[in-house]
Amino acid sequence: MTEFRRYAIYYAPRAGAFAQAAAEWLGWDVATGQPVTHPVLPGLDWPVADLTRAPRKYGFHGTIRAPFRLADGVTATDVAQAVADIARALPPARMDGLALQRIKGFLALTPTGDESDLLRLGAEVVSRSDRLRAPLTEAEIAKRRPERLSPRQRQLLDVWGYPYVMEEFQFHLTLSDDLPEAVADAVAPTLADWLAPVLPRPFEVQDLCLMGEDAAGRFHLVSRHALTGA
Repeated sequence: MTEFRRYAIYYAPRAGAFAQAAAEWLGWDVATGQPVTHPVLPGLDWPVADLTRAPRKYGFHGTIRAPFRLADGVTATDVAQAVADIARALPPARMDGLALQRIKGFLALTPTGDESDLLRLGAEVVSRSDRLRAPLTEAEIAKRRPERLSPRQRQLLDVWGYPYVMEEFQFHLTLSDDLPEAVADAVAPTLADWLAPVLPRPFEVQDLCLMGEDAAGRFHLVSRHALTGA
C-alpha cells in the first residue's frame, strides 16, 4: 500500500452528481487523484479557480479526524484496517440536508436538522482512532494558534491532537478560500443555485473515507469504508 506523509478520516460523497459537482467546483477529485476543470457560472465575476485555492488540495470533504502522522510502528495497512474496523462498529449519521453558509470568511455546506448522531459519530471516530496518530510536534501545535483557542479547545488539542472535536466538533464542507465579506456575499447565491439540484436530502454520512496526503500536499482517497454498525 502507498505510504502518504499524513492521513485523515473524512466524509466524502459517494460517486454521483453531488460528488462530481463538488469536485468540479474545487478543481480536484480525491477519488481519481486528478485535477478537474472548474465550471464557468453565468453571473460570477471571479474565476472559480481564484475562489478555491486553499480547499482545493484537500478535495471536497468533511473532517472527522483531522490529518495526522502515523504513530511509530503503525503502517499504512494498519491504518486502513483500523478505519475499516471502526466503520463496521458504527452506524451512519442522517440529517435533513445541507445548506450553504458563510463561516467566518469562507463558504461551506453545513448540515440542517438534528446533528446528534453526527456528533456521536465524530466523537467515536476520534477516540477509536487516536492510537494511530503520532504525538503533535511543537511546530504542529503552533500551527493551531493555541493562543487563540479557548481553554477547552487547548485541552482537546493536547488530548486528541485537534481542538475542534467532541463538543467543539462543527462539521462542514468547505467550498472557498477565506473571502472578503462582499465577495462571499456575491458568490453565495450563484453557488447555492448551482449546487441546489445535486444537494442530498436527506444528507447521510454513510462511510468513513481514509485519505492520504501526498508530497505535494494533495489529498487522495485511499479507501472507503461503509458505516454498518447497529
